[in-house]
Amino acid sequence: MWQWFNKHHKWITIMVGVLVVIGLILLWQKNSGSTVVVGYSSTTLKARVSAILEQGTVTLGEKTQTYQVLSVELLEGQQAGQLYELQYGKYQLLSDDYQLRVGDKILVNLEDMGDGSYAVYFIDHVRTSALLILLLVFIITGIAMSGWKGVSSMISMALSILIMLAYIIPHIIAGQDPITVSLIGSFVFLALTQYLVFGWTLKTHIALGGITFAVLITGLISVLFVNWAHLNGAGDESAMYLVQMGNGLDIKKLLIAGIFIGTLGVMDDLVIGQTSAVIELYRGNPQMSFARRFRSAMQIGQDHVGATVNTLILAYLGATLSMIVLYTLNNVDLGVLVNINYIAEEIVRSLVGTIGLFLAVPFTTLLACWVVDDETRLSRLVHVFGPLINMGDAHASHHHER
Repeated sequence: MWQWFNKHHKWITIMVGVLVVIGLILLWQKNSGSTVVVGYSSTTLKARVSAILEQGTVTLGEKTQTYQVLSVELLEGQQAGQLYELQYGKYQLLSDDYQLRVGDKILVNLEDMGDGSYAVYFIDHVRTSALLILLLVFIITGIAMSGWKGVSSMISMALSILIMLAYIIPHIIAGQDPITVSLIGSFVFLALTQYLVFGWTLKTHIALGGITFAVLITGLISVLFVNWAHLNGAGDESAMYLVQMGNGLDIKKLLIAGIFIGTLGVMDDLVIGQTSAVIELYRGNPQMSFARRFRSAMQIGQDHVGATVNTLILAYLGATLSMIVLYTLNNVDLGVLVNINYIAEEIVRSLVGTIGLFLAVPFTTLLACWVVDDETRLSRLVHVFGPLINMGDAHASHHHER
C-alpha cells in the first residue's frame, strides 16, 4: 500500500490540491451569497466612491483631520446601483490618514431611516485585491525557495484552512464541544498535511507521534491553568460578541481550543525538524550509539527551541504592542496589568504553548532514536510504516530506505 502511495505521491498531492481549491471556492461562494447583518437595521455592503463632493479639515477634540463628503454607489443588495452621500471623517475621529479616491471600493452600513430614505456610514476599506496579490507573492516565493515541497506545503496550508472552515467551525457553531472538535480536526489536518508533504514514511509517523504527544500534553496543561487562573475566554472582544449573541457557545472552551490550535503550527515545524535531525544523523553514521545520537539531536533541538521561543514571544509582543503602549502611558502597575483578563489569557497562551514545545523535543528525539537504534526493529517498522524517508526527498539512500 505505502509503496503505491509513495510512488504516486506527487500526483495524489496535486489531486488533493485541486479538490481543496474546489472546496474553498464552494465555501467562498456559499458565504458570499449570505447577508451579513450588523445590528438591528444596518447591513454591511460593498460600495464604490463615484465622486468627491467636498473636502476640507475639521478639528475634533484635540485632533485636526481631513474630512470628505463623497458620493458612493452601492455594488450589492437591493439598492445596488443607487448613489448615496457619505460623510467621511467629518463627525468621527479617523484612526488613519488615508484619503478616499474616486474608484476606491469600501464597506458601508446602509441604514433604513424609517421614512423611506437611507443613510450610509463608512465601515472599512475593501482589501481583497491587496490581500490576493500578497497571497500570490507568498505562494510564488514559497515554491521558488522550496520547490516541490513548497507546492506540497501550500496545498497542506489550504487543506488546513478548508478543514477549519468546513469541519471545526461548523461543528462548534452546532453546539459540539470545542475542545473535542478542535482536537479531532487538528489531528486530521496534521496527519493529512504530513502525508502530503513527506509521504507514507517512518519520518512522517515519528513526527505524528511527537505531535500527538505534545498536543495532548498542551491540552491538559491548558485546561489546568485556564481553570486555575480563573480565565473565562472573555478577554477577546470577539468572544464577548459571541456571549451577547446568546448562542450558548462556551467561550472558555473556545479559549482552550484556540491555545493548542495556535501552538500546532510552530510545534509541527519543530517536531519535523527534530525527526529529520535524528534520521540524518543515522544516515550519516548508522553505527552511532543511542546516547550519542540522542545528545547530538538534542543539541540541535535546543538551538531550534531557543530560536522558536524568541519567535513566539516577539509575535505575541508585536500583536499586543498598541495595548502595551496604552497601559504604559496610563502608568498601570505591572502587578495589576498581569491580572487583567486579556493579558492573563495571552500569558497563559504563550507559556502553555512554549511548554508544549519544550516537551515535544525530547519526546520526539527519544522516539526517533529508538526507531533507528536497532536494525531488526527498523526493518520490521519499515515493512509496516514505509521507508525511513521518501526517496524523492534524498539523493542518497540507505538499504532500509529501499
